[in-house]
Amino acid sequence: MSSPVIGSNTLANINASPTGDSRSTGVDSGDDLNDRFMTLLVTQLKNQDPTKPMENSDMTAQLAQINTVSGIEKLNDSLAQINDQIDAGRALQATALIGQGVMVPGNRILVGAADETTGEVATTPIGVDLNNAVEDLEITIRGANGEALDTFSTGPLSSGVHSFTWNGQLESGGYASPDSVYTAQITAINGDETSAPTTLNYALVNGVTQQSDGAPRLDLGPTQDPVTLADVRQIL
Repeated sequence: MSSPVIGSNTLANINASPTGDSRSTGVDSGDDLNDRFMTLLVTQLKNQDPTKPMENSDMTAQLAQINTVSGIEKLNDSLAQINDQIDAGRALQATALIGQGVMVPGNRILVGAADETTGEVATTPIGVDLNNAVEDLEITIRGANGEALDTFSTGPLSSGVHSFTWNGQLESGGYASPDSVYTAQITAINGDETSAPTTLNYALVNGVTQQSDGAPRLDLGPTQDPVTLADVRQIL
């Protein structure tokens, strides 16, 4: 009587129905796989040829195979739990930003009400995220139709995040209106070369929403799309 062999096809045999039905039974748990494996192993031992018993090395290899499958399943469960903890930590970190001002990618500038005496206005900060140091930055303030209303330079800057405040005064001599839309266009200058770095604008964190992917989003109000924590370049 020849002895059945559980070799490279062990997993396929384990996933098959014990009754011989070849239809897929779906994804089994580690306990189900262990039960099926032990059933096959005991059956093999009962029906093996007494004159040619299973080698110890074969049995060890088969046990190692099923233990590897169980170990991978437990590892996946542990990683899932770690991911859940990371998501919870991110959400908690995000809630700490509610009510805080942040600098995120964008070019929008908001203008406050004018001073009744001087006519001066307050504006929200603008910023830049530089990958490399630059000799100068040229900042152009544009109106709703894209027209240039004011221009100023910053001088040399190192790499990293920098923020600035426009005084709200136009080249025409007047001040920006709270009812108008303004944007900043920033150009990095190095010798004869120019480039467009990442422009940042100010936003106030109003709340936090949890997405289906587990990553929290910061609610920045109706004029700014929600952003992730990775989009926050500076906290003011």
